[in-house]
Amino acid sequence: MRNSIRRAVRALRKVTSTGGDALLAPRSSDGDSTTSKLSQLLLIQRYQELHRNGLPLPSFEGVEFRAFSQNGEDGILLYLFSLLGMTNRLAVEICAGDGIQCNTANLIINHGWHALLFDGDEHNIARGSAFYASHPDTCAFPPSLVRAWITRDNVNQLIDEKHFGAEIDLLSLDLDGVDYWIWEALDVVRPRVVVAEIQCIWGSDVSVTVPYSPDFRTQYENGFGIYSGASLAAFAKLAARKGYRLVGLQKLGFNAFFVRNDLGLEILPAVDLANALDKPFVRWARAAFLPLVKDKEWQSV
Repeated sequence: MRNSIRRAVRALRKVTSTGGDALLAPRSSDGDSTTSKLSQLLLIQRYQELHRNGLPLPSFEGVEFRAFSQNGEDGILLYLFSLLGMTNRLAVEICAGDGIQCNTANLIINHGWHALLFDGDEHNIARGSAFYASHPDTCAFPPSLVRAWITRDNVNQLIDEKHFGAEIDLLSLDLDGVDYWIWEALDVVRPRVVVAEIQCIWGSDVSVTVPYSPDFRTQYENGFGIYSGASLAAFAKLAARKGYRLVGLQKLGFNAFFVRNDLGLEILPAVDLANALDKPFVRWARAAFLPLVKDKEWQSV
């Protein structure tokens, strides 16, 4: 235990006294989840201290780390909720895979959240259910994993049946498909933070999405979903209609983070859409994939 604490403290010392970008937390998959949890609790306190003392806050890229998420989303979400506060610690994730590598797993395991996780694959649901039922931090009250093919006609009913209530802390959308249309239809919950996978190969001034189909199938190229989703501009316009603002993107540019407008405006202001996609991965992906799909059916929104 002492060694775990020492490692956590060493990780915290990477945070500069001015709130610089060297913010790191050990990964849970390294085999020492205690270290990861302690590091994260210390990071929460540090972010709050920086804000309380009026010191510069780090950039999104400076807070990224991966405990259970696919990329750096765990670190960004921890940062956001450190500043905004965690309320009922409820989350809904649509297309969570097995629920182990997803945007809510770290919050569930290391921060005591409860979540409703949807996926259409029965093997994913079985694997995730077994994992959480046996994990010492979740076995007493595991998340609810539901096998379902999500459409805009059933999404509200499926969530309502689990009695989550209107106010939740987090909604995560990662359908690799009709994400825009699902968020547009969703009104049974009012999340404080939304993370949505966008189609980053379009520029920030192009507001398009794939047309809605309940059985939409993504076109993949080298493991990337290139005919799917909606552009950043489309999501930003939808977010604005629903009362949210874009506060940042993950460094690869395909996960966008939105915060409800009644929360933390002075801490987390809206970011400039024109510059949000100025990232090396996005420039590469646009050159590699946009020519392959730009003439397919895209709907302006």
